[in-house]
Amino acid sequence: MWKQAIEEALHKTKLNIERFGDQFPHVSENDTYHLNPNNEWTDGFWSGILWLSYQYSGDPAFKAAAERTVASFKQRIENNVALEHHDIGFLYSLSSKAQWIIERDEAAKQLTIQAADVLMKRWRPKGQYIQAWGPEGHPDNGGRIIIDCLLNLPLLYWASDVTGDPKYREVAEIHADLSRRYLVRGDDSSYHTFYFDQENGEPLRGGTHQGYSDGSTWTRGQSWGIYGFALSYRYTKNPLYLETAKRLARYFFERLPEDNVVYWDFNAPVNAETKRDSSASAIASAGALEILEHLAADDPDRAFLEEGIQKSMTGLIKSYTSPKDAQGFIERGSYSVRGGAAPDDYMIWGDYYFLEALVRLEKGIHGYWYE
Repeated sequence: MWKQAIEEALHKTKLNIERFGDQFPHVSENDTYHLNPNNEWTDGFWSGILWLSYQYSGDPAFKAAAERTVASFKQRIENNVALEHHDIGFLYSLSSKAQWIIERDEAAKQLTIQAADVLMKRWRPKGQYIQAWGPEGHPDNGGRIIIDCLLNLPLLYWASDVTGDPKYREVAEIHADLSRRYLVRGDDSSYHTFYFDQENGEPLRGGTHQGYSDGSTWTRGQSWGIYGFALSYRYTKNPLYLETAKRLARYFFERLPEDNVVYWDFNAPVNAETKRDSSASAIASAGALEILEHLAADDPDRAFLEEGIQKSMTGLIKSYTSPKDAQGFIERGSYSVRGGAAPDDYMIWGDYYFLEALVRLEKGIHGYWYE
């Protein structure tokens, strides 16, 4: 089942290379991806899909297309295009870092270190956190962290490993600790976002930007936490991170609906109109696969996580994969139900994590969050 799903995804990717040209897909409308010239936070996912496709198949067409995206990311950083946010890890881990991991290209390595330096500009020493969005001192966003940032931290851990400079790792660990303390609730659910006093770092309140309510659990946010804490554990071996990843995963998989693909928020009222988020299920599956790498054979959580992955990935394949020549891989992703932006469409990150989970299941190929 995994192999067939991979082959279908690679077929669509080959078509998309021609359809997208030098543009980057973001989210869809009427089954057609909105394209951009590499100025969205999501553009690394297309690059990552191309690298996974090449690593799995060995087809040089995927390699050539992936290398072209890295050239675009080099231009983006040189021209400082839309980098005023924390999603630098999403952009450069899956593009230039992927090229370094696969090809050992020195220029790609140096570009990725440059990207880590850009992310370090988001560090706020007064508050001791990485600011998610907007300029320093912004009245609304100046003190905001969001759970998505956990997937950007691997860029910093990696930068410390390859440069020998501990500053990147120190910032990443402080932010991961803060996220664990304030974004993860006592019942193992999570806040999407948390606010701190910009002058002294005093915690103010939890909230949401894309979830159902401030106190609800946005499913994609929960999945970012699963994978993000698992990756922080890989780099640091801090057992608290692994424990947190397992707790978040248990919460997620215990709440799967009948067809095993989650709704957009665990607290949203469920009726015939309630939106799904297939991308959250894909991310959670990829994250749980990472957790499994670190568990002993007799770990009491192993069987539960394996079952959760099996259910989620089977549910995605059986009920949510797109038609043969479609642009996206999985249907019914949601970008922002709350904001009315692409609430039931293809999401390029959903496609990426779906393929990442599949190639890990089939061939043991992991993504590009670490070497």
